[in-house]
Amino acid sequence: MTVSQWRLRAAFARRLSRMYGREVPAYTTLVEVSEQVNRDVLARWGEAAERLGSLARVTAERHGAIRVGTPAELNQVARVFGALGMRPVGFYDLREAAASAVPVVSTAFRPVDADELARNPFRVFTSLLTPDDPRFFDPDLRAELTAFLARRQLFSPELLALADRAEAERELPEQAAERFLELAVAAFELSTEPVDHAWYRRLEAVSAVAADIGGVTSTHVNHLTPRVLDIDELYRRMRGRGIEMIDAIQGPPRWRGPDVLLRQTSFRALAEPRPLRQPDGTVVPGSLRVRFGEVEARGIALTRAGRARYDALLTEVDRRLAADPDQVRAEVARQVWEQGLPDTERGLLGADLAFFTYDPAPDPPRGTPPTTPAALVDGGWATATPIVYEDFLPRSAAGIFQSNLSGEGTRHHTSAAADHDVDWLAGAVGRDIHDPFDLYAREQADSLDRLAARLGTPITPDHAPAPPEGHR
Repeated sequence: MTVSQWRLRAAFARRLSRMYGREVPAYTTLVEVSEQVNRDVLARWGEAAERLGSLARVTAERHGAIRVGTPAELNQVARVFGALGMRPVGFYDLREAAASAVPVVSTAFRPVDADELARNPFRVFTSLLTPDDPRFFDPDLRAELTAFLARRQLFSPELLALADRAEAERELPEQAAERFLELAVAAFELSTEPVDHAWYRRLEAVSAVAADIGGVTSTHVNHLTPRVLDIDELYRRMRGRGIEMIDAIQGPPRWRGPDVLLRQTSFRALAEPRPLRQPDGTVVPGSLRVRFGEVEARGIALTRAGRARYDALLTEVDRRLAADPDQVRAEVARQVWEQGLPDTERGLLGADLAFFTYDPAPDPPRGTPPTTPAALVDGGWATATPIVYEDFLPRSAAGIFQSNLSGEGTRHHTSAAADHDVDWLAGAVGRDIHDPFDLYAREQADSLDRLAARLGTPITPDHAPAPPEGHR
C-alpha cells in the first residue's frame, strides 16, 4: 500500500498540530475556541457560513510558520515540502513592511491546484534571514553569523532522500511514509539543546527574529494557525479566558461587505523554558519569548486591480490617522472600506476586483446565453462562487511579528538595503516561485472554459486580464 502526497500532507499537518499543542498548550486552547466559534457561526448563519469553504475544511485548515538562515536551508525546506505537494507561492519582503527590525524575506509553501487545496490546504509561511543586509548586520556580526549557520544541519540526509523520493513518485510506500513523517515532524520540534545566551543576546539586539533564526542550532515551528469563521468573536472569547492577545486584528476591517483577503490575530508570545549556556560554560534554567498562537479568517481573493484598491485604502486609513491620531483605527478603516469598496460580491465581480469560479445555473432560462461572465450571472445562466484567498499579506505578517517582539531591534536607515527580490529568492529556493495572481486567474479561466463548453457558446471576460508583474 502507498500513501499519496495529499495524504502525507494531511498527516503531517495533523501530527505537527499535536506536537505544537504539546509544546504550546495555549495553542490547544486557541484551536478549541476556534472550533466552537465555527460551530456557532454555522448554527447562526446556516449554509452562508460555508460560502468560503466547508466547515470540515475550515476546521482542519492550518498554516504554519518557520524561519531558516541560509539559501541552502531554504532549498532543503523546499524539498521537504515538495514531498507533500507544496510549492513556493508569493514573495514577501518583511524588511520593508515593519517598523521594527525584521530582517527576512519570505515565501509560502502550499498546494497550487484547486483540487489539492480542497483535499488539504496546509500552508507554511517560510522566512529566510538576510545576514548580508547592512542595515541590520555589520561586517563582523555578518561573518560570525554566516559561520554559525554554516555549521548546523536542520534536516537529516535520510529525511531529504525520502522527501526527494516522495516528490518524484508523488507517493511513498506505507513504511517509508511513516518514517518520513516521523523525521519531518521531529525536524520542527523545539530543541532541548542549551542556547548560547551571550550569542543569542547579541543577535537579539539587532532583531528578535534574527536571534530566533541564527541564535540556535535548529529550526522550529514559530506558530501554527487555525482558521476561524468569525475572528472578532474569537478575539473576544480568548480575552474572556484571560489569554493576552495582541492589540489588534491585522488586515481588512470588519465591515458590512464581503470578507476579502486575510484577517489575522494572535495571542502574545509566551516565555518558554529554555536551558541557557553562560560564558563560563555553565548551563542554567532560563526562558525565551519567541513563539505565539496565531488565528486567521480568510476572505475572497482579489485581482491585481482589487489588490491595488486594497493598498490604496490602507494608505488612506494611514493618512486619516496621521491627520487625527485620536481616532480609532478600526472605525476609520470601516469608514474607508465602505466608501471605497463595493459591499456585495456582485459589485466586486462587476468591477473586476475579485476572483470567482463559474458554474452552470441549475435551472437556466431558455434562449441564447450572453457571452460575458457578469451577464451570464445576472441572466440566471451561471452562478459565481468566490475563490478563497490562500496566501498572505506582508503588512499583516509584519504586524503579527512586530506585535510579538520584545523590542524594536536596530536598523541603520542610512545603509542601502541588500537587493533581495523575487528572482533572488527563487534562486535561493532552487525553484520557480508561483505568482498567486496567476494561480487565481487560471482557476477562474478554467471554470469559464468549462462553462463555455457546457453552454456551447464562447465567453469573453468582462475585463482583459492585467499582465504579470515579474513573479516567476
